[in-house]
Amino acid sequence: MRLKVLIADDEPLAREGLKRLAGADRRVEAIWEARNGRETVAAIREHKPQLVFLDIQMPRMDGFEVVEAVGADRMPCVIFVTAHDQYAIRAFEVSAVDYLLKPVTEERFKVAFERAASRLRGATPEESTRQMLTMLDAIAHPPRHLTRLAIRTGEKTIFVPVDAVDRIEACQNYVRLLTGQANHLLHISMNGMEASLDPQSFLRIHRSHIVNVKRIKQVWPLAYGQFVVEMISGERLQSGRTYGDRIRDLLSNRF
Repeated sequence: MRLKVLIADDEPLAREGLKRLAGADRRVEAIWEARNGRETVAAIREHKPQLVFLDIQMPRMDGFEVVEAVGADRMPCVIFVTAHDQYAIRAFEVSAVDYLLKPVTEERFKVAFERAASRLRGATPEESTRQMLTMLDAIAHPPRHLTRLAIRTGEKTIFVPVDAVDRIEACQNYVRLLTGQANHLLHISMNGMEASLDPQSFLRIHRSHIVNVKRIKQVWPLAYGQFVVEMISGERLQSGRTYGDRIRDLLSNRF
C-alpha cells in the first residue's frame, strides 16, 4: 500500500525530522508539509493524504481545531505530535491512531507508523467516517476535568486514574504524581495540572503541592495564615501563605 503523508508542524526542525523518518519507509509515495493550522486544512483538502502527522500546539488553529475544520468525511488518519504528555488522553479520546511525544525517536515513530498502516489496510470507508464522527464529537464535548492521566514509560503508555493520585509535587519542568508506593513524572506545569483537575477533589496548598482532599488526615494552623496538612500516609506538608483561604474554605462545613 502506497501512502501519501502530510506533516503539519510550525517548527521547521520538527518537520524535517518527521520528513526524514517518513521518507525512509518505502511505502511512502509523497510527503507534503504545512507550517500552521490553516495550511494544514488547505493541504488536506488539496492533496487528500491518507496519513497526517499533526502537531497539536500550532498557532492560531491547533491540531484539534484542524480536525474540526476539515470535517469527518474528509479527515485522513491522524497521528498527533506533541511536546506535552497532558494531550495524550485527549488524542486517544478523539480516536487518533497514536500520538508521538517530542523529541520523536525512530523506534517510536516506527510503532506509530505501523499502527497507522495497519488501520488504513483494514478500515472500510464507513468505519473511517464513524471514527471521524467520534473524533469530532469528542472535540465538541471535551471532558470538564481529567479522570485519568496518560504516562509515557519507555515505549508504552500507562493510564493512571486520577482518584489513585495521593498528591502532586512540582519537579522542575515536570510534575511528580505520587500514587501509593509508586510515582510518575508528567511533562506539564503545576498551573496546567491544577486546571485539569476537579477542584472539589484536588486542592493546591502551595506553589509546589497539590493534594487529593480524600487523602488528608488532619490539618492544623500555623502563624501568618499557614497550615500543616497531614496526609493519610503520614506525610506532612506546609501550605504557602497565599493558599490560606483555600484551606480555610476546606475546613468549613457547608451546612
